[in-house]
Amino acid sequence: MRIKTLTLLVSLTLMSSISSTSFAAGGGGSAETDPAALQGKHFDPKGKPPSQYTIDKQNVQRATLPFEDQRDFEESKKGFIAAPTYTTIKGDDGVVAWNIGSYEYLLKGKDYDSIHPSLQRQAQLNMAYGLYEVVPGKIYQIRGFDLANMTIIKGDTGWILFDVLTSKETARAALAFANEQLGYRPVVAVVLSHSHGDHFGGIRGVVNEEDVKSGKVPVIAPEGFMEHAVSENIYAGNAMTRRMQLTYGTLLPRNPHGHVDQAIGKNISSGEIGLIEPNRTVSKDIEEITIDGVKMVFQNTPGTEAPAEMNTYFPQFNAFWAAENVTGTVHNIYTLRGALVRDALLWSKNINNALYLFGDKTEVMFSSHSWPRWGNERVKEVLRTQRDIYANLNNDVLHHANKGVTINEIHNVYKPPQSLQSNWAAHSYHGSEEHNSRAVLNRYLGYWDANPATLMPLSPRDSAPLYVEMMGGSKKILAKGRELNKQGKYLEAVEILNKLTLAEPNNTAAKDLLADVYEQLGYQKESVALRNSFLASAYELRHGIPEGASPKAGSPDMVRAMSTELMLDYLGIAMNSTKAAGMKFKINLITPDNGEKFVLEMSNSTLTNIKGYTAKDADLTVTANRADLEMIMTGQSTFEKLAQSGKVKLDGNKAVLGQLMSTQEKFDPRFEILPGTKKTH
Repeated sequence: MRIKTLTLLVSLTLMSSISSTSFAAGGGGSAETDPAALQGKHFDPKGKPPSQYTIDKQNVQRATLPFEDQRDFEESKKGFIAAPTYTTIKGDDGVVAWNIGSYEYLLKGKDYDSIHPSLQRQAQLNMAYGLYEVVPGKIYQIRGFDLANMTIIKGDTGWILFDVLTSKETARAALAFANEQLGYRPVVAVVLSHSHGDHFGGIRGVVNEEDVKSGKVPVIAPEGFMEHAVSENIYAGNAMTRRMQLTYGTLLPRNPHGHVDQAIGKNISSGEIGLIEPNRTVSKDIEEITIDGVKMVFQNTPGTEAPAEMNTYFPQFNAFWAAENVTGTVHNIYTLRGALVRDALLWSKNINNALYLFGDKTEVMFSSHSWPRWGNERVKEVLRTQRDIYANLNNDVLHHANKGVTINEIHNVYKPPQSLQSNWAAHSYHGSEEHNSRAVLNRYLGYWDANPATLMPLSPRDSAPLYVEMMGGSKKILAKGRELNKQGKYLEAVEILNKLTLAEPNNTAAKDLLADVYEQLGYQKESVALRNSFLASAYELRHGIPEGASPKAGSPDMVRAMSTELMLDYLGIAMNSTKAAGMKFKINLITPDNGEKFVLEMSNSTLTNIKGYTAKDADLTVTANRADLEMIMTGQSTFEKLAQSGKVKLDGNKAVLGQLMSTQEKFDPRFEILPGTKKTH
């Protein structure tokens, strides 16, 4: 294999390995704006309106939920200073990165039966757009410019920014608007609360990397930030990206029958994502830092909403910043796009620590999402509510598990106590009671329900034909499915129609009927994760996987932030082991500029690596600076060019490098999930 071809494979393999999951969720582009939304019309010619069963369920919610509690609406408006005259934010290339105006239909004062009433309420609250004052003359927030908020603290000489949105475009616009309204001040520090991209991705829009590297501008993050900011989305990145298209509804039009909200904000911008390595780390459980006259008490909360995350208390202002740990909604214990299961009990304990550390002293609590809560009693109420809902989820699920309820039953059994159901801050807009309860049980007991029949089940597409045959064939199943659909027995209809579509993936009538059922279930769900999953799946069943579903590859910043070991690990994942049959070789990799060395070994159709060693019997030794490897990985240079210039040295059998790369596969980001939805050309 020629070196040039090998370079292309390296670049494609590694750039495609980074999931956009945490970094791009359907962005701001005007292409996703639906003109029919303001009239409440469906965006899909095959789409159906809410059934009478769905309408009846929505009316029950309207009659029983505590809509008389208007405190969230009052608090979401408090401190408003100004909103921009524009509703779209464009990048340097003229492409729209953000468009809050595409959700204008939510502000028309109409109740939509295609949206769960509680979710519509949350979606309206998340329409806050502009600059808000949190602590008079000291703390401000820009809301509605991205999924997260940018918090702006006034120091003695400049701004301290807490979380800087997802993309350069929105962060730059947010800071410019704040300077326009409040008077220009330089950025003197940036605090990154945790390792998710909607909180750090906009950093290049607010600071220069040179100022960070020189120490002129401190960038503060919790211990483990860099590791987790990158690693969470690498190993299963392609699968996460594909699943994100369903669970985040990234390709659904903004429409009462489509995308309405992302629970903790409207959506995620689709601009340029950056990452600059922090130059100061918070490593202690409680750590006090003063910058530009502002005293900050950091509370490390690892293993909560993110593996690396921290809250902050401001003693001068009696203000508590809860990062993404307390946002007035039940978050994901298991993120459906894919991620390690979180610890609901640890999450609850960290909120409890915050309550006892800072609760009695706090007069305003704000976070990197949603809106602040003012007054000491109100702050403690929300802290207790969020503490209790996570603890209740953990404890009650395990209570039922210890009585024999399995992972395949718990979502039909677990319900929070009525006192929590009556409090808006305990509602599951981001997570859901259904998938979170299963996640808790999975964390402690795993996926097996202890029935031997489920230990090694047939693959669904192998078992489905047997079910179809035993049910009397597709005509009988379709007839029963239509009957169940008309009766509003949607889950029962899913049970049989799913089997039919798996057995007969080209059965359009079956797929269309299943889509109709999924659509009604989506309308009924309070959680955006469930709503989006059902509605996006309905669209794919009707029309196939949408064209243009391939997301952006990882940004150069993310590639540079990957450890060399992580990159080499990923080569083992991207390898098709059948293509490696019979291969046996060792490659030394030496990167002099950072003092690293590795051995890659191919044996038994498996690629392994070990750091800190070189093999005396290596077939090939590759010597290249890590910085030059990054040029290759981001497509800015090639092995061929670097070898010609002497920056890459290959000693030994160069053919083994070609063998290695011949095993690598670039994953299809549009792989089929629902049967019969992959278009063939």
